Amino acid sequence: MILTTLEGVPGKEILEHYGIVQGSTVRAKNVGRDIGASFKNLVGGELKGYTDLLNEARQEAMDRMVLQAKQLNANAIVNIRFSTSSVAQGAAEIFAYGTAVLVR
Repeated sequence: MILTTLEGVPGKEILEHYGIVQGSTVRAKNVGRDIGASFKNLVGGELKGYTDLLNEARQEAMDRMVLQAKQLNANAIVNIRFSTSSVAQGAAEIFAYGTAVLVR
C-alpha cells in the first residue's frame, strides 16, 4: 500500500478513485504516565510516555485506514491527513483519513 500526503503518487497514474477511507482510535492517559508527566512538568522536557502513546495511536489509526482501503481493493491512499480532538477528560481521538485509489 502506497501512502502519501500528496494529491497523487509521483510517477504513477490514478486509474480509480474509491473515495474517502478513515481510521481512528481513542486513547486515555494512565496513572503511571500522569505521575511521570507531573514530575517532568517541574523540570521541563519531553513527556516520553505521552509521545509513545500518541505514536501508538497514530499507527493504529493508520492501520485501520489501510485496512479499509484494502477492502476496497485500493493499492494507494493519497492526500492523507491527521486530526486529533479531545473527547473526554484525559482522552483524545486520533483520526487519519485520505482518498483510496488504484494506481499503475
